[in-house]
Order: sequence, then structure tokens, then C-alpha cells
Amino acid sequence: MTKEKLAKFEEAFKKEILPELKKTLGIKNNLAVPRVKMIKINVGIGSYIQSHNKDFSNIVDNIALISGQKPVVNLAKKAISNFKIKQKDPIGISVTIRGKRMYDFLNKLINVVFPRVRDFRGLPRNAFDNNGNYNVGLKEHIVFPEVPAEDISKIHGLQITIVTTAKNNEHGYELLKALGFPFRKK
Repeated sequence: MTKEKLAKFEEAFKKEILPELKKTLGIKNNLAVPRVKMIKINVGIGSYIQSHNKDFSNIVDNIALISGQKPVVNLAKKAISNFKIKQKDPIGISVTIRGKRMYDFLNKLINVVFPRVRDFRGLPRNAFDNNGNYNVGLKEHIVFPEVPAEDISKIHGLQITIVTTAKNNEHGYELLKALGFPFRKK
């Protein structure tokens, strides 16, 4: 992705999408218009560690390629015997993207990743969390073009949370629709 296209995406948000949202939501102040605050990517690795050896570095590398920054390995806070988890065992990988990388990731997600998802019929409207934040689950991480297809040992899913400044689900929906998210038709 070139810097021109990324700059155009940010510019389009500020010059075209912001005034349009202002009209549709009936907001007078520019600063009150909802915006995307950050994007969080999470991957659970509990089943991966139980079925494979304790090496999960390829998942960390994949998430680093997808997000553009190094992810954090989340450790278990306490032991749970039913899940065969000991205290301080790695149970997940997460990364938070803000600023320029966030807009780059949004552009890639909307224009490249969603069209590559198998049997994609649009995003559901009921994945909002009543605070205007949206959750997307992807079953395969190989829909991202950065992941090399020949190095894959096991396909894993990932959870993407788009955190917005919207006050409710309707404002969050209007923001994401204006950005170009492909929601299902009613």
C-alpha cells in the first residue's frame, strides 16, 4: 500500500466522511462526530499450545505481519485445572493499533480482507456492544495478504475489535457504514 492511498483514506475521512456524518447524525460540532479510536486484534492460543508443542512464535510473527507492530503475549492470571492452564501460561496474543497504522489497517480490512473471505455475505449489524464498538471474528488468518501461504502450519482465527468514540450503536453503525464497511442488507 502506497503512502498516497493511505493519505487519501485519512483525507477522505476528514473532508468527505466527517461532514456527511455530521449531517446524517444531526451533530453541529465537528469534535462530537464519532471517530475510530483504536483497533484491537486478539488471538487465543490455548488450544494451539495443547495440541502442538509450546512454540507459538509463528502466530506472533503472523500477527506482527498483519498489524505492523509487535504483539503482546497474554499470560494466565491463575490456574484453571479444567482447562489444563497453569498460572503464567501463555493463553493469548493481542495488539492495539492507533494513529496512522490504524487507518492503514482499516483501509486494508475494508478493501482487501473482506473481499477475500470465503462465502462472505456482509457483516452482521448485531455485533455492536451498546457503546458503539464493533467486533469482527475471522476464522482464517490467511485472508490477509501479508501472511505467506507456504509457511502456515495451522490456520487460526482472530478477533478484531474496532473501538469508536460513538455513544451508541446507531452512531457506531453510521460511522462504519460511512467508512465503507460492507454490512448485510436487511
